[in-house]
Amino acid sequence: METPSVETNLPNFRHFHLPDLNVDITRENIVEAQAASTGIRKKKNLTNNERQAVYTMLQQKSNNGRLGKEVTRLVASQFSVSMRTIQRIWKQTDYGRAHANVHHRKTKNCGRKRVEIDFERIRGIPLHRRTTIRSLACSLQTKKSTLFRRFKSGEIRRHSNAIKPFLKEENKKVRLQFCISMLERDSIPHDPSFIGMYNFVHIDEKWFYMTKKMNRYYLLPDEEDPLRTCKSKNFIAKVMFLAAIARPRFDAHGNETFSGKIGVFPFVTHEPAKRTSVNRVAGTLETKPITSVNKEVIRSYLIEKVLPAIKEKWPREDAGRPIFIQQDNARTHVDRNDELFCRAASQDGFDIRLISQPPNSPDLNILDLGFFSAIQSLQYKEPAKTVDELLAAVQRSFQAFPSTKSNRIFLTLQSCMIEIMKVKGSNKYKIPHIKKAMMERVGQLPTHLKCDSELVQEVFNYLS
Repeated sequence: METPSVETNLPNFRHFHLPDLNVDITRENIVEAQAASTGIRKKKNLTNNERQAVYTMLQQKSNNGRLGKEVTRLVASQFSVSMRTIQRIWKQTDYGRAHANVHHRKTKNCGRKRVEIDFERIRGIPLHRRTTIRSLACSLQTKKSTLFRRFKSGEIRRHSNAIKPFLKEENKKVRLQFCISMLERDSIPHDPSFIGMYNFVHIDEKWFYMTKKMNRYYLLPDEEDPLRTCKSKNFIAKVMFLAAIARPRFDAHGNETFSGKIGVFPFVTHEPAKRTSVNRVAGTLETKPITSVNKEVIRSYLIEKVLPAIKEKWPREDAGRPIFIQQDNARTHVDRNDELFCRAASQDGFDIRLISQPPNSPDLNILDLGFFSAIQSLQYKEPAKTVDELLAAVQRSFQAFPSTKSNRIFLTLQSCMIEIMKVKGSNKYKIPHIKKAMMERVGQLPTHLKCDSELVQEVFNYLS
């Protein structure tokens, strides 16, 4: 008998042993292959009740133990299994014999046994031997694929660890005193709560690079891998910026009345080109980064750029109240009693003062806490090939950052202060998540956080 022809793009079934179910097996396998090509995922196993339901349906649709051509396909589609599963159940009943047992023959403990791993052994493995799945699997003497499945199931977790500043006992006490100073005096000790921080301007410096050493892209399979080149990966073009940010303000309806964005100022100079090149003629002004930022440069930027920007943008109803510029303890920063700065800060009816945050405490400045990383991620989305393009990209990223998110960072700062008080001034804590975005959507975002009175009392006792 001549073998029926099958399309060339389908597997050859002539060498497979298939049960004779009085149906066109070639046609059924073609339908099954077409269903598989659509990406429909079949259930792997059926319960005994489902197998009984399959048998009942097949009996109802059979005619003297014979099935129609489309019956197997329809039943398999209804139960989301393969046609081979339906065929095996029908064969198990001896092709429709009454009162047949269609229960599966699997015992309770069937299948490949799971590899048992004593995860308590991980506690005794040094951290430097737990940096990758491969090294941890080698230490546990198991396969890395087995360990990776346990990682996906949540039995072990991945942790990215960043080095934090070393804190002496004096540093911890200063951090606690700083956190206590941010509480409303009238709220202590019964209902301590943080001040609104609306009259604080946080300033800090940061390098912004033209590009990153390593970038990740998503490409089509037939796209070529991009080629990025530079003269030296260790000397990628960069510019230092001085950023100044205050807490934004909103009216009762949630409309922004003050963005809090004082400005971001690049440390650059404009020098005439000494000789002609393919890019410009001699004498053209070029933008050059200032590579050495000392105390004189910082003082000039504070007096000539930061102070005028504060006086120009600050809400007029609060112009007479003290404004505090918070900076870190870098050696290049000016002293809070600097004569030139104090003279410029007290002009035009303003009372602007310099204060310093505790040493080794970047977590007490909103720029280091989240603002810088946010605008840098926006800056990397814009390609820059020249210093001028980099300056424009940073300025656009600074202005594009939403004020609502900037307001949330101030609440994050207050939550960090609570955690600092809990750990007695240490920096070994996790930044808490208080669902600020959700509370903002429902109109329940607070302007300041409250602190536990017992915690505040413990801090006072510790400091005394």
